[in-house]
Amino acid sequence: MTDETPREVLSDGSEDGDGDGPGAARMPLVEHLTELRRRLIYALIGFIITFFICFAFADMLFNFLVEPLARVWGNTGNHRLIFTALHEKFFTDIKIAFFAAAFVAFPLISGQLWFFVAPGLYRKEKRAFLPFLVATPFLFFAGGTFVYYFLMPVAWQFFTSFEQIAGQGPMAIELEPKVNEYLSLVMRLIFAFGISFELPVVLTLLVKVGLTSAEGLRKKRRYAIVIAFIAAAVLTPPDPLSQLALALPIIFLYEVSILCARLIERRRDAGRDAYADEDEL
Repeated sequence: MTDETPREVLSDGSEDGDGDGPGAARMPLVEHLTELRRRLIYALIGFIITFFICFAFADMLFNFLVEPLARVWGNTGNHRLIFTALHEKFFTDIKIAFFAAAFVAFPLISGQLWFFVAPGLYRKEKRAFLPFLVATPFLFFAGGTFVYYFLMPVAWQFFTSFEQIAGQGPMAIELEPKVNEYLSLVMRLIFAFGISFELPVVLTLLVKVGLTSAEGLRKKRRYAIVIAFIAAAVLTPPDPLSQLALALPIIFLYEVSILCARLIERRRDAGRDAYADEDEL
């Protein structure tokens, strides 16, 4: 006689404790909550450690964010940023550390999320979901890079052009940005563009789960263009340059999403045809 532990046959035909996916490990609710708590604790600890490290380099990070404005001003030393409250620079450093830690610790946080969700996915679902998880930080970084190296130099040049030197008018008008207001504007632009660059990930996921299609995206192109300009007007400073700089990439990424949707549908149709041919055989 063989000593075998009885295994429950699941509704999908797989046996409990055998194989991959939801049938690979059946956990009670308490164990799921315990595992979720453990993953959240790991993510929180990683974020806190990253926060204190980034806080130690807050001045360096802020100087990096100010560099586009310094280049526009020509590093002449005649301009400055100011803060008008005793605690303003301190809380600005905290904001910088928080935003930097959120970006740096994102791989750790998303990794913990993946370790929690992955045991409940089939092997095919893991292969489908993992590329999107990897692409998310890269696309956000691409949006931030676009802001820092392309938009900010042009936008700062435009805004500083409203200065008025003494002798050119009845009174000199000089720009002296506040530290917290400058950081708020920069982070607003970075997050607006970073989130907007995630558009292909979101739309491609919707196509993959069957909530939309390439044809549906094409039919809604005109609405997408209008929404892109509305989002640009809300998320960016009230100048046409910044709004166009955000709206045009969103429209381009929407077109990229349509191409990705076509590729997914073609691959899906090819898989169905191959499966149909196997059934005929």
